[in-house]
Amino acid sequence: MSTAEATERRLLLVVDAPSLLHRNHHARSHTGMTDRAGRPAWALHGMLRQILEAIDTFAPDAVLFGIDDRERSERREFYPDYKAGRAEKDAQLVDQLERAGSLLGALGLATVTPPGLEADDVNASAAAWAQRNDWNCVVITSDRDAFALISEHTRVLRLINGGINGSPLLSPRSLQSMYGVRAERYLEYAALRGDSSDNLPGVSGIGEKTAAALLSQLGPMDGVWADIDHNDGAAVIAVLDEWAAEAGTRKIGARVVRALTAEGARERYDFNVRMMTGRNDIELGLTPDIPGTPGLLPLPWERVSRVVEFLGDDATTAYARRVLSTDPASATYGRN
Repeated sequence: MSTAEATERRLLLVVDAPSLLHRNHHARSHTGMTDRAGRPAWALHGMLRQILEAIDTFAPDAVLFGIDDRERSERREFYPDYKAGRAEKDAQLVDQLERAGSLLGALGLATVTPPGLEADDVNASAAAWAQRNDWNCVVITSDRDAFALISEHTRVLRLINGGINGSPLLSPRSLQSMYGVRAERYLEYAALRGDSSDNLPGVSGIGEKTAAALLSQLGPMDGVWADIDHNDGAAVIAVLDEWAAEAGTRKIGARVVRALTAEGARERYDFNVRMMTGRNDIELGLTPDIPGTPGLLPLPWERVSRVVEFLGDDATTAYARRVLSTDPASATYGRN
């Protein structure tokens, strides 16, 4: 697919709403901003400003927000220690998390809260929807799990401290440059490495560099496990040792095979794959060819004004009117 053909596709912007709210709660709590009802609003306001900046930057045809189910979690039911160790959420953050869906829905933007699941699963389902419908997709999140979604159709804007315009937009090429693995191998890489933020240990003895070397030289992991099962890992050892010789480093083949054949290693890997894999079959309710469908831009000027004015910031209201109530400009999807 040529660059011209890719940029002609329509664009779906998918936003991990809890991710934005968490970041803005911690970054803006010092402002003490409240809405016109006197409730805390700094995280909601910061989230909205970043959403407006993203829409202004990418000019999407549709915008979709993923929201965690705060009542139950299938992953926690399967693994009670999932995300254990994270600090308890501040009550003012919880209040704004619970109000986010209502704010976005009142604007006329599309939100999805999948029962028992998370915004990560909405991200994965949106990327799959874009692939099926030949759209482009940009996922905005601070969660590295979304890197597994990167493809010809999907990029990930990973939020860091620089905000929307200061954050990297990751493509298959830039992801490989960062981690040394192809995008389609990232889930396997993460499963080997583990994820401390979700309380998911990696395979003991397999760090980031070793995981990258293993997958870049021998991936996918199905082939690695097959060689271990049927050939005692001989091919794994030979390929990794040849790579090490060419790179001028110490041989690692035998050490890697020992780590992968250690008690519990494969079970740990399989467990992590299960926990890290986003559901890609959620019904998103996207009907972009039907006018008035939630999530399609532009939005009614009066509606935008009424909802955003409630946050009590005139500059944000004016910005929202300009960005949300006019036709999307030409796409800037090719940003690197």
